[in-house]
Amino acid sequence: MVRNLASEYGVDKKCRTFSVWSHVVSLLYAQLTHSIGLNDVCDALRHHSAKLFAIRGATPPSRNGLSNANKTRDADMMEALFWKMLTHLQHQFPQFGPAGSYSKLPRRFKKAIYSIDSSTITLVANCMDWAKHRRRKAAAKLHLRLNLQTFLPSFAVIEEGSHHDSSRMMALCAGLQAGEIAVFDKAYVHFKHLFSLTEMGVFWVTRAKDNMCYHVCKKRQVSGSIVRDDEITLKTKSSKEHYPQRMRRVVARVEVNGKFVEMVFITNNMDWAASSICDLYQSRWAIEVFFKQIKQTLQICDFLGHSKQAIRWQLWSALLLYLLLRFQAWSSDWPHSFARLFTMIRGLVWDRFDLSDTLRFYGTAGDRWRMCIQPQTAYLPGFAP
Repeated sequence: MVRNLASEYGVDKKCRTFSVWSHVVSLLYAQLTHSIGLNDVCDALRHHSAKLFAIRGATPPSRNGLSNANKTRDADMMEALFWKMLTHLQHQFPQFGPAGSYSKLPRRFKKAIYSIDSSTITLVANCMDWAKHRRRKAAAKLHLRLNLQTFLPSFAVIEEGSHHDSSRMMALCAGLQAGEIAVFDKAYVHFKHLFSLTEMGVFWVTRAKDNMCYHVCKKRQVSGSIVRDDEITLKTKSSKEHYPQRMRRVVARVEVNGKFVEMVFITNNMDWAASSICDLYQSRWAIEVFFKQIKQTLQICDFLGHSKQAIRWQLWSALLLYLLLRFQAWSSDWPHSFARLFTMIRGLVWDRFDLSDTLRFYGTAGDRWRMCIQPQTAYLPGFAP
């Protein structure tokens, strides 16, 4: 797969001693071990060069070689590798995706539910002019459409942080099918885009902006935590031109940090219960959990280069590592958290054993066993009974 993609994107033409496969392995290792720089990656891989070579002939890079590869090689190849790997795993193992659904997802919905959001990744402003979006700040931005039934990305855009969220909304929603559901926050409220989703037959749920002007056409009965449930039309001339149809406005009391506050939701669905609309928006928090796992557990903060290609290589490698770890957890019936899986594999990355068996017998409390690879490993060499 890597060799074919390297040929397709012309990356193999720039390779001499440092192959594309070695480049991919090096970046995955950098993310897995929280490497803080080029020297950290290159020195560790050179020290374990014999074990590294056992991974299909991968070789350790030099500092300049890895830096030049990140800068000059097309990062679109790494992006294509992620999507091909995701498609391959979901095709070969159909149960892999559904097994990772978000635990707080409402179960009464049969169609696919997607959470759409972006996350800003802070960069160093004085050496990354391509990413400047304020006077003294630079950032990259990850725009993501997350499938809540599989907790896996369905579409992603990585670019400089100067673009507003709403400008990438249509790209993120382009692949949605009629009957599917999109959930996003108020940063994506753009009535022209929302109406295009309605025309596509896609249902959407978001929060209303405070300055939205509207006219109430019909009031519905409310109960419980629902304060208001109205059918409305927009009043502002430009907004009404962009969204001429009715939409639904639901005001509900929602518990946030132990306190009840009123939140205003809008949607184009007229049939759902008002409580279902609140539950759908609450499930949007899943994408924040995903960003936390990517940014904090994998620690996307120490970059191996300053160019746009280098940043994109590293961010796509982080997403690929996340996918591989999720698949390993599913295939081994891992019962603990993603962070615990990551720290365990990171600590044993150079040990030679069957990883699936180790994960299957790992545990520290309750009725689960402690780590047990093979019985003879509990004794010094030559002293096993």
